[in-house]
Amino acid sequence: MKHAMNSDIRVVSAQPEYRRVAARTPLKFGAVVVPECTYCTVKVTVENRAGSVADGYGGIFLMDFWCWPDPEVDHEAKVAAMQAVTDRYCELVCRQRRFAHPIDIFFELEEELRRMAEEVCRQRSLPAIPFLGALVCASPVDAAIHDAFGNVNGIDTYNGYGPQFCPDLSKWLGPDFKGKYIEQYIKPAYDRFVPIFHLVGGLDKLTRAEVDETDPRDGLPNSLDDWIASQGMHCLKVKLRGRDLDWDVERMLAVYRVAAEELGKLGRADELHLTADTNEQCDTPQYVIEMLARIREQSEDCFRRILYIEQPTERDMSAHRHDMHELSRIKPVLVDESLTDLQSFETAMELGWSGIALKTCKGHSADMVFASKARELGIPYAVQDLTNPSLALIHSVGMGARLYTIMGVEANSRQYFPFATSEAEKRVHSGIFDIRNGVADCSTLQGTGLGYRMAELQ
Repeated sequence: MKHAMNSDIRVVSAQPEYRRVAARTPLKFGAVVVPECTYCTVKVTVENRAGSVADGYGGIFLMDFWCWPDPEVDHEAKVAAMQAVTDRYCELVCRQRRFAHPIDIFFELEEELRRMAEEVCRQRSLPAIPFLGALVCASPVDAAIHDAFGNVNGIDTYNGYGPQFCPDLSKWLGPDFKGKYIEQYIKPAYDRFVPIFHLVGGLDKLTRAEVDETDPRDGLPNSLDDWIASQGMHCLKVKLRGRDLDWDVERMLAVYRVAAEELGKLGRADELHLTADTNEQCDTPQYVIEMLARIREQSEDCFRRILYIEQPTERDMSAHRHDMHELSRIKPVLVDESLTDLQSFETAMELGWSGIALKTCKGHSADMVFASKARELGIPYAVQDLTNPSLALIHSVGMGARLYTIMGVEANSRQYFPFATSEAEKRVHSGIFDIRNGVADCSTLQGTGLGYRMAELQ
């Protein structure tokens, strides 16, 4: 029977806003350094079949440094093109007059998004934006539609993924998922506490002894040991070079030593977890295999605490079909930048990747479907960050609190863009923006939609 419910919506209006935000300290990952970024907020108004109308909101950084890292294209040209894609996608969702569930809207427009993004670049005489970049542009719109869907129907958005509101998963994942719904694969309520991954960037200082007059004097920590001492951070994501084995091995060991010592002072040394991310810089998986072997030789405990490896090789899996089976037998290896659609999910599984990295910047809709498939397959997944501040952080941490992640959620805007968040957001959701004991307190995520409590934020 065709899915048709009073809760289905159509978008009446979609309004994006943009603002530039300077980084507190430069964020280095892979081969790039991020000094500033453009933050996009989208407000949508939707109507459901019953005639009710409500607003919804979404936000994300248009992080071209990550999703469109082509050094031959000027940063300003990429930002302008990404804003144009976001503007066009807002217009596109408003032209869809058929009532539908938000996930239907997203997947039905997926190919149109791809085509439209390529057209924007062609009109500007730019190389085509990667589809990952197009997803980043669409993601705040998609988030806002999901928020509005919950608001207009008077429900927590995550409670709108069962048979009362949503098609079954076979619509997107095929006949094996007939009669299975997203609600079966997510948590019925937000976890109260969610572990937060702290990022150790390539330029970050590890000890107080390294801090000097060039560091900010704004009351926030400037070294890893101080972050641990002040916020109890015990889950650490370490950015590596991927092309300098000696440096990467020593960096992992140095981070481990500093963290173990500081957490030991707090009586929490056993809680330390590490992940490693070379941001696609490795030529082959063998680099990471060798790195892990050398780490293990020097510190069995450091090796044991590494939860997983994130996307070691470059993102085009069709051009370079790296076999991940050997690495996966040593540590889980999660696909991130390469995961942009259901076909790339299948390819990753064929090549031996252990699991997937979800990000709200790839689309809330896709994340819900990917998370369901991963849980059905019994493979691990993580919720990662795009240095999300403001509403983007509330959304991302909330998603992490509703999913069965391998461990918590990454949240590093408190390190690099802490001033991109409003005082109202920090006050209403203090437990998400003020981390204690290394965890976010999600008890403030309440009410309809994505739990923003927008009336209080405004």
